[in-house]
Amino acid sequence: MTLLTFRFAPSPNGDLHLGHAYSALLNQKLARAGGGRLLLRIEDIDMARCTPQFEAGVLADLKWLGLDWEQPVRRQSEHFGEYQAVLQQLIGEELVYPAFMSRGDIRAFITGSEKRGRDWPRDPDGVPLYPPSDKALPMKERKRRIADNEPFAWRLDTDAVMARVGRDLAWAEFTDETLSATRSVEARPRDWGDVIVARRDIPTSYHLAVVMDDALQGISHVVRGQDLFSATGVQRLLQEVLGLPRPAYFHHRLILGPDGRKLSKSLGDTGLATLRRAGATPDDIRRMIGL
Repeated sequence: MTLLTFRFAPSPNGDLHLGHAYSALLNQKLARAGGGRLLLRIEDIDMARCTPQFEAGVLADLKWLGLDWEQPVRRQSEHFGEYQAVLQQLIGEELVYPAFMSRGDIRAFITGSEKRGRDWPRDPDGVPLYPPSDKALPMKERKRRIADNEPFAWRLDTDAVMARVGRDLAWAEFTDETLSATRSVEARPRDWGDVIVARRDIPTSYHLAVVMDDALQGISHVVRGQDLFSATGVQRLLQEVLGLPRPAYFHHRLILGPDGRKLSKSLGDTGLATLRRAGATPDDIRRMIGL
């Protein structure tokens, strides 16, 4: 019988808030209920925004909440070699391509297209899809521009990967917090266009790192926020083309602020550390998030 394995995977780029508390405590609750494991992963590939100080704060908040997890903690920044090896595989199989367009280039391309009467498609987050120009560049031109040290990112050739996979994809999505029933969800990776899978200086992106980490850590159940529901389609595609195992998913409700918007580190929502300093207890936090 496969041991149930859950994970909580914060990014140390700010203070944890009530939404993180809900996700962490729900993962712990489900792991305990199923006699399984809970792992902690630090998703710190964004070297500019993630800091040791924020990581220390994350660990302090989780311990204060009463969270426990198996050691060692996996830090993505310590595993760039593993991501690089898989990236090289994708490059060798011509399933990714170097994308040179800057944000200004993209805006100009889309503006020109829309002036000609074409509504440019956008991904589920409302971001315009990447234009097709770079995908059509000859290999000689790609190599020349890389040799000239032009800035670029590696993007997934989604159509090529879909053709390689050769079939429709889906995932098993649990329907509520009890994880007692699942439904099949159609994966729609084309909705995201050609997503970034690595930067020139960082050999991975969120999508590539998360599917590799889930596989390497033996994660059986991915329990995370509803805001990542649509992105699962891209990750299912990567799992399939890389021959990685498929976890089951549950995208839980989001904890919203008083104004009805999603909590965010960047918008300065009340963090767990602030609540703790104001006298809140872990039981208070559980009541606030409905656990």
